[in-house]
Amino acid sequence: MRIFLSSRMKHVSFEKYMGRLRGNSVSLLAIGALALAVAGCGSTRPIKYYQLTYPSSVSTQQAPLNISLLVHTFDASHLYKDERIVYSLSPQELGLYESQRWVAPPVDMLQDALVRGLRASGHFRSVMTVRGEGGGEFALTGHLYEFGEVDGAEIVARLNYIVRLRDRKTGMIVWFHTYNHDEPAGAKNIPAVVSAMDKNVQRSVEEVQAALDEYFRANPPK
Repeated sequence: MRIFLSSRMKHVSFEKYMGRLRGNSVSLLAIGALALAVAGCGSTRPIKYYQLTYPSSVSTQQAPLNISLLVHTFDASHLYKDERIVYSLSPQELGLYESQRWVAPPVDMLQDALVRGLRASGHFRSVMTVRGEGGGEFALTGHLYEFGEVDGAEIVARLNYIVRLRDRKTGMIVWFHTYNHDEPAGAKNIPAVVSAMDKNVQRSVEEVQAALDEYFRANPPK
């Protein structure tokens, strides 16, 4: 918001100007209104929050594997431990939207998506989180590299992470899988990016589940 003074007052300080107003018996009401107008210029935009959708349980004729999984929160840059949505203008330049945010940090949303998706598949005896009851013969760990909007010829939601399976008895990494996919947003706005990221996350969970099934079928626990 801009406040314009007459040309004769261009070089008069605000304090002197207010003093003259008082000297001329201008009402305090006018001064108060001016202060409120100045304060109103710095008002902030309302914050909007976005969330992902998660799959519901599906019926399956496949007997669950006698395996219990413990899903950890992935390692990541501090950017993905913040609720603000990340955008990228180039491979070297990243930014954060102040008023457009996730309901939880991406590392937490990815953990929840993996837990709920693997549970919903019905392919495992149990799937738990470190925040929960603990336990599990195998642990899923990983690193989240990218989770956000990428601006270019088209806007995409980029998801890039590696997931590892660790045998908790031996401490050895017995399997790993890399997921890296750009999902087109179809429009240059935040809701379109969120919808694209939602599809991307669900796609990644299905891919991880299929890869885990393949590993355990070929390497059943003894």
